[in-house]
Amino acid sequence: MNDDTGNPLRTAAKQHRIAYEDLREWMVEVEKLGELRSIKGASWQEDIGMATELVQHDENAPCLVFDEVPGCTKGFRILTNFFGGKRKNMTLGFPLEYSKLELSQAFLDNYMQDLKTIPHEFVETGPVFENVITGDDIDVTRFPVPLWHDQDGGRYIGTGSYNITIDPDEKWINVGTYRVMVHDKNTLGFYMSPGKHGRIHRDKYQARNEPMPVVIVVGGDPLQFLVACSEMPYGVCELDIAGGLRGKAVKVVRGKVTGLPIPANAEMVIEGFVQPNNRRLEGPFGEWTGYYGSDIREEPVLDIKAIYHRNDPVIMGCPPQRPPEEQARYRAITRSALIRKQIGNAGVPDVTSVWAHEVGGARMLLGVSIKQRYSGHAKQAGHVAAMCHAGAYAGKYVIVVDDDIDVSNLEDLIWAMLTRSDPVESIDFITNAWSTPLDPCISPEKKDKGDNTNSRAIIDACRPFHWRDKYPKVNMPTPETARRAMEKFGYLLK
Repeated sequence: MNDDTGNPLRTAAKQHRIAYEDLREWMVEVEKLGELRSIKGASWQEDIGMATELVQHDENAPCLVFDEVPGCTKGFRILTNFFGGKRKNMTLGFPLEYSKLELSQAFLDNYMQDLKTIPHEFVETGPVFENVITGDDIDVTRFPVPLWHDQDGGRYIGTGSYNITIDPDEKWINVGTYRVMVHDKNTLGFYMSPGKHGRIHRDKYQARNEPMPVVIVVGGDPLQFLVACSEMPYGVCELDIAGGLRGKAVKVVRGKVTGLPIPANAEMVIEGFVQPNNRRLEGPFGEWTGYYGSDIREEPVLDIKAIYHRNDPVIMGCPPQRPPEEQARYRAITRSALIRKQIGNAGVPDVTSVWAHEVGGARMLLGVSIKQRYSGHAKQAGHVAAMCHAGAYAGKYVIVVDDDIDVSNLEDLIWAMLTRSDPVESIDFITNAWSTPLDPCISPEKKDKGDNTNSRAIIDACRPFHWRDKYPKVNMPTPETARRAMEKFGYLLK
């Protein structure tokens, strides 16, 4: 997997096929895998949140569809825990037997290495317009929106959602994922972290004292959701990136209120405007760090002007929990690939693998393996990983190891750090780095000043380059011995 010229994975991965066009077709494929479970009668007040938290920590747990939610319109459903089991491979269109590191590598080789875009295509209508709700009929509380965590400040309809906005100056469309809270039947609040593309759009509208048009897709294509969750280039529309991944244009309809593009086959979409200086208290909300990091704060309010949905719509829920959990699983696959690409683009040679570890929410702990070529190679790789676009936000630790270490295996990574690094000599620090108010380590005093920066540790856990050949040998069987041991005695592990 480390050699681009003769890599069998690269050849096999070119056979990828995305077998679904929308969330419903995706559900059919998941059911074929035996990984879809339906639950009827669970309450939004407690049951859905409890069940979701339980399964999201187990990567082999099934996808759940909650139906007949008391107090909500009959037929309206919510789906959770979409990225796990064999379905994570199916979602990205690769063979079911790929390991998570192989899946990330295939994602890089076939999608991200040569990022292609296909412009989205406007069509007259689509299933999303089967039901159009406007005016006094708008009531978002009729939909099965749970209280996800015990201490949340309200119901969050936007967890497995993505927001579509347009830059008021440059006129490019961004698709990003941000948490969305229900205030009442026709208003929502949403939080965008500083530096994110959607936040840049929002700040521009605020500076111009103009309303910001927003579309929120709360039941969409899982592939589009994964693209929206990833750090894509500034100025490039994620709808077009998803089209490039599929090899055909994403079909969109034009929003009846904002004119923004809306995926034609989406399950449910909310459309409206954020008026300048219209803010309400939002939060608290249990976040991906495993803490209530941003507490309660004033955030922009979306005035809902229209709701569109298919008959018997399915909302996708993806609430963050204490890692490792579902969000960390899918971010690890995509972010690891992006970071590896960006390290290579910066001119660092022979990076053999990257893994953004689930235990750190796929952000706070990065493992990078290299085939050492020169003195300083490890430090170079580590610093670039910490500061490239996909690795810079909310990072903490980067551990650089030799290419004999499986960086996706946390025990292997930590073993290498403990046995190949010296605390005084092997660690570099970066200060004033890009972080987030969700970081629980940033003091209230710093947050009050708008200083949401943190520090990074770059740990060189490679054998010292100038005497690497004299480093003690590893006490491990050879690959051939390990293979024969498994063939002969593997039954003991079953």
